[in-house]
Amino acid sequence: MSLTSRLRVILRSKSNRALTRMEDPREALDDSYEQQVRMLQQVRQGLAEVATAKKRIELQGQDMGGRYQRLADQAQEALNQGREDLARTALERRSLLEGQVAGIREQYLALAQQQAQLQDNERRLAERIAAFRTEKETMKATYAASEARVKANEAAAGLGSEMTDAGAGLDRARDRVAQMQARAAATDELLSSGALNDATAPPDADLERQLSAGATKADVDRQLHALKEARAAAGDRTPGTHARGGSDGWLSIGETPTTP
Repeated sequence: MSLTSRLRVILRSKSNRALTRMEDPREALDDSYEQQVRMLQQVRQGLAEVATAKKRIELQGQDMGGRYQRLADQAQEALNQGREDLARTALERRSLLEGQVAGIREQYLALAQQQAQLQDNERRLAERIAAFRTEKETMKATYAASEARVKANEAAAGLGSEMTDAGAGLDRARDRVAQMQARAAATDELLSSGALNDATAPPDADLERQLSAGATKADVDRQLHALKEARAAAGDRTPGTHARGGSDGWLSIGETPTTP
């Protein structure tokens, strides 16, 4: 073999190896998995930011709730001392504060809803990524086994680095056939298990979402019924009822008319 022919064979062999690396499905699977992991990290970062904003508003609301209660006490004390002007001032400030609390309460509830949605999205995405990772590793192992078998067959057939153009094309065709056979076997398993529609989704995810929606509606109906009963009972209260105590009592401010 002449020097020119030898160089042509070496360059062709290197180009074939580079093309094989470009067509390697294992790298594509790993890239897809890394992209999903980065997406999960972004969702978790957003969840942390929403939770932080919600907590900040909650603390602000608790401070305003404490001031709301103090103004009621000050108005009562002013009346006890015969200072109706001071009592009126305290009540005016208390009324203004009630409107401010109503505004931040809306923000708080909106953030709470966003946090719940992000938590649900994070859970479902984590489950999908875990399922994808399992499938990815299975496919990579199948591909590696097929690749090893192809190399063993090539060695047994005496194929070397000086293969002809026809031999190089045949070897690449064998690799692709082995890959497609592995993929066909994998899809056969997915068809048998009934997971072909979405191989990365958890089983019965649609039923879980519907049941969760039904449970949420039932809980909302129960809370609405409790609020109606509480409102009916509140009609018998005497003046001087204050906002509900506790760290989250500020959430009830402004929901029903109150007097100091």
